[in-house]
Amino acid sequence: MIRRQARERRQYIYAKSLEAQERQTYERKQQIKDALASGKSLPTELRKNAKDLGRDLAFDDAQTDAMIVSHFPHGPTLYFTLHNVALRHDLDSYKNTTVSEQYPHLIFDNFSSKLGERIQDALKYLFPVPKEDSKRVMTFSNEDDFISFRHHVFVKIPPKQIQLAEVGPRFEMKPYEIRQGTIEQTEAEREWVLAHYSRTAKKRSILTGPPPRPGASTHQEDSREPAKKRARR
Repeated sequence: MIRRQARERRQYIYAKSLEAQERQTYERKQQIKDALASGKSLPTELRKNAKDLGRDLAFDDAQTDAMIVSHFPHGPTLYFTLHNVALRHDLDSYKNTTVSEQYPHLIFDNFSSKLGERIQDALKYLFPVPKEDSKRVMTFSNEDDFISFRHHVFVKIPPKQIQLAEVGPRFEMKPYEIRQGTIEQTEAEREWVLAHYSRTAKKRSILTGPPPRPGASTHQEDSREPAKKRARR
């Protein structure tokens, strides 16, 4: 027990040191960018590492435009295009927030068709079951077949208020293909492929299906079972 606690303490300290180092590197790169844009000379403390940091600036300007989710060992594999990507470093709250290591609560909104439920399940089971007191939440909200992803932490303020803080990243994702195998199985059967030239409104709403009946709700809470219940089955 003591060894386990010592190991977990070392892992926690190491993870925090990496986070601090990553933040420091990012801030140095931003200072170099600002100096190059304004034509000013580099700060003295950056001149020694400017060459190495400047070599990576071109890669930092690239925009992430795709994401693949593959469940091992049997699949499925889902392919998404990404839009409006904002990484943690791009958010205004970056310096004032830290990434929680708690397992997150999940919120899924507007996944009412069979395809929507299939994608919801594939995303839902990427995450372990959270504890009830977890203060971390991830939201997948569908609107016009674009899934908006948001990542927040929250605190409860008595008597009944909740304050949210976005920790990032954030992006919109649109599915375009599902394969039944894993990512390396190029011969795996295609379960679904987006039809690019569909013009009817019914076909465009692939994740919601037909319009819901008046008064019906498409909001779905996280339905993952606790680990103890799953173990007894």
